[in-house]
Amino acid sequence: MVLETLNPIHYNITSLVPETMPVATVPILILMGFLFLLWNHEETSSIPGPGYCMGIGPLISHGRFLWMGVGNACNYYNKTYGEFVRVWISGEETFIISK
Repeated sequence: MVLETLNPIHYNITSLVPETMPVATVPILILMGFLFLLWNHEETSSIPGPGYCMGIGPLISHGRFLWMGVGNACNYYNKTYGEFVRVWISGEETFIISK
């Protein structure tokens, strides 16, 4: 008796999922996509530097400072982006000004 109730062939799969499920899922997916776009939207800064990219940019920037040291990382960013650069150190926006 237990094996008969657990047998997937015994049940009709389409009767388990209501017909309104796809109709309700589409607006929810559209809403989630819209909220994801709003969450990832960032104001573009006029100051050059690595992008934010959902928090990955600050992690890479901070990791570069830990790995290369402050002097070498500053030289790298100045060669890449110019004299005035925006980076993140310990999660805080930091500006590197050099000439």
